[in-house]
Amino acid sequence: MSNILELENVVGGYGQAQVLHGIDLSVEEGHVAVVLGANGAGKTTTLRAISGLIHCTGDIRFEGTSIIGKPPEVVSGMGIAHVPQGRGTFNELTVDENMRIGAINRKGPEVRQDLERWYEAFPRLGERRSQQAGSMSGGEQQMLALARAMMARPKLLLLDEPSLGLAPLVTREFFARLSEINQLDGLSILVVEQNASLALGIGHWAYVLETGRIVVENEASKLQDDDSVRKAYLGF
Repeated sequence: MSNILELENVVGGYGQAQVLHGIDLSVEEGHVAVVLGANGAGKTTTLRAISGLIHCTGDIRFEGTSIIGKPPEVVSGMGIAHVPQGRGTFNELTVDENMRIGAINRKGPEVRQDLERWYEAFPRLGERRSQQAGSMSGGEQQMLALARAMMARPKLLLLDEPSLGLAPLVTREFFARLSEINQLDGLSILVVEQNASLALGIGHWAYVLETGRIVVENEASKLQDDDSVRKAYLGF
């Protein structure tokens, strides 16, 4: 199976502050890749580089086409959906309005079909479709952010710290749903996460980032079972 995403020697950051120091990683089509690391390691910056939100050098290829230097709207239009840290929901809009924003570049009856599909997959959203998004719990907003991203029918989903601020039970439910989407839809996923145990549990391949460099990479199951890696980098 081929790689849907490839980063080669990606260097970037913010102004004069260089955060990424030569990142090499890939996501195999239909697989879940996990990026782990402490705060400040460069995880969020890596996703922003892929989405075109920061200036970087090196090369980033999506389905074999270089996307480095392309603006975010072009990257998104190619089939990459990015769920940022903090969820990025439009708090003043209803659940239904948020969902429709996810399909803003699509038209026709398939949009309605997808709305019903995701309301069925996330019943709480279906129950609250007329409610302001900002009045929902953190877990419900995270589910909304995921469902809204899926309304774009992405080929690759980028998730930045989806467990942040969520209760353990809600986090486990979210990752279980994410795994289902990967298995049922064959969606390629790159997830940045501090909850290493849960993320490795749904991942196929994993990278550990430290001060802007990949220091360890392996099959997710092998990293999960490697005591030295767990103690040195993963904290469990």
